[in-house]
Amino acid sequence: MSGKADPRPTGGGTTSRTRLDRGRGALGPALELVHTGRAPTRAVLTAELGVTRATAGAVAAELEALGLIRVDARPGAAAGSQGRPSHRLSVAEDGPVALAAQVHADGFRAALVGLGGRIVATAPGSEVIDADPAKVLGSVVAAGADLLRETGRRCVGAGLAVPSAMAEPEGLALNPMHLAWPAGAPVREIFAEQVRAAGLDGPAFAGNDVNLAALAEHRHGAGRGARDLLCVATGHRGVGGALVLDGRLHTGSSGLALEVGHVPVNPGGRPCHCGSRGCLDVEADPLAFLTAAGREPGPEMSLLKQADTLIREHYDDPAVRSAVAVLVDRLGRGLAGLVNILNPDRIILGGLHGTLLDAAPDRLRAVVADRSLWGRSGGVPILACTLAHNSLVGAAELAWQPVLDDPLEALA
Repeated sequence: MSGKADPRPTGGGTTSRTRLDRGRGALGPALELVHTGRAPTRAVLTAELGVTRATAGAVAAELEALGLIRVDARPGAAAGSQGRPSHRLSVAEDGPVALAAQVHADGFRAALVGLGGRIVATAPGSEVIDADPAKVLGSVVAAGADLLRETGRRCVGAGLAVPSAMAEPEGLALNPMHLAWPAGAPVREIFAEQVRAAGLDGPAFAGNDVNLAALAEHRHGAGRGARDLLCVATGHRGVGGALVLDGRLHTGSSGLALEVGHVPVNPGGRPCHCGSRGCLDVEADPLAFLTAAGREPGPEMSLLKQADTLIREHYDDPAVRSAVAVLVDRLGRGLAGLVNILNPDRIILGGLHGTLLDAAPDRLRAVVADRSLWGRSGGVPILACTLAHNSLVGAAELAWQPVLDDPLEALA
């Protein structure tokens, strides 16, 4: 920054600066390795980057000087390990944060998320969603700005998760039907305007909520280590899907890939918003479950919470067990078709689908295996998502990505 002293270390003279100059292109990859927990020590960082120990040390010192990571002053060894002890690396607990926001049919929430996918602070949120996206996004950004003032944290940018297909590169919400927002609303532009109006630093991004949940789970949760990760989830309404290939979201040519909610699983089923019948979107979401269980949805809590509670607390009820079986079979048919097309090496399920997996894991895995060619060759691991607020964490990942790409440029 102009007019301010360079925060980077000056100790070590010309030799240390030369090492850092050689490793400057490794700053982003190094930060991502620490961010995702894949480089817990400087020795691992050295091996992963393929650089010398001295260069890795200079890179780690630079990231620490930028306030992004912490390097233990004394090297230590894990219990039972052999070889030379190494300095442990971790994200800086008091470092910068990203403003993350999520909007869904039953409200919105704002949070501050640090490196490592750590949620630092959350705002109370709202249970009312206005039909005007500008009003909603203005409120959610205001809530985030209050958190930033309260915590005194530096903001690197903002990310928004929306339950709608997002057309790229414009950032248009094509089908926010559960929000009553106009189709094609320029959500990213509106969100960026609200971020600027609030005086917040950094760029603003927006994406589909399930895409962002998959990204967060791949980096910090149940999807870590997967090469080709399929995520299918149902939150408050509808069903969404996402695919992570070699660490990157696959969104297609215009951002609309993996609209799995419109995979047909019940030919004579309910009419779907897309014009077809029996799609996952209307056959395997919380409303479909409550209907199958013979329960009338109430206004006292979200559809997702009602369905979750019914399964977890009343699974012995024959009507509930029958509804679980019905939805598991529908979900399994949909997953089997996706497995045949995509051949993922792992499937993760979010929202109500994770609860269905917990309730009837053997049945779901059997349906997928019986109906997919790849399932018969050994099966695909099916796991529940593990992050409590994965779409929020994923929204923050959007804002953190420029920093992961080039820490020096992004924080300049």
